[in-house]
Amino acid sequence: MNIDLIQLKRLMRAMRRYDLDEVELREGDGAIVLRRAPRGEAAVPGAVLPVTVARPSHFPMDTGERAAASGVPAAAPVDASLVTVTAPLIGTFYRAASPQSRPFVEVGSTVQTGAVLCIIEAMKLMNEIESELSGTVVEVLVENGRAVEFGEALFRIRPSR
Repeated sequence: MNIDLIQLKRLMRAMRRYDLDEVELREGDGAIVLRRAPRGEAAVPGAVLPVTVARPSHFPMDTGERAAASGVPAAAPVDASLVTVTAPLIGTFYRAASPQSRPFVEVGSTVQTGAVLCIIEAMKLMNEIESELSGTVVEVLVENGRAVEFGEALFRIRPSR
């Protein structure tokens, strides 16, 4: 199945705009299902999470599958009151606008809805990732300059009450 980043972003926007819970794409022996997190779960409101229904052998394993295959024990459970902000696209994660700039957020930073959390560079485009909720940054889960995958956890935020 061949889907480019622009098509994927359009599908994610359409899912949010039309309040769709799931979109399934099939082509040949490949299939991709985009599914929103169930209501009430600790996820960023409107976030789209990927689930692969059928994966030909050339599709990479996700991080959970790699951990299971390597025999590494699963991570400790996450505090249910925290919201996990995930990568909406594949690319390179940057905590600041430039190497000389201060990071957009640090652990302990208070953020408002729409505040820039980081940048993900994809196909030479700098994509600002904005917070979809107000709260306090509890964890920064990715190292600056590292490649991230679609759906990978980037931050954990404790929502404001």
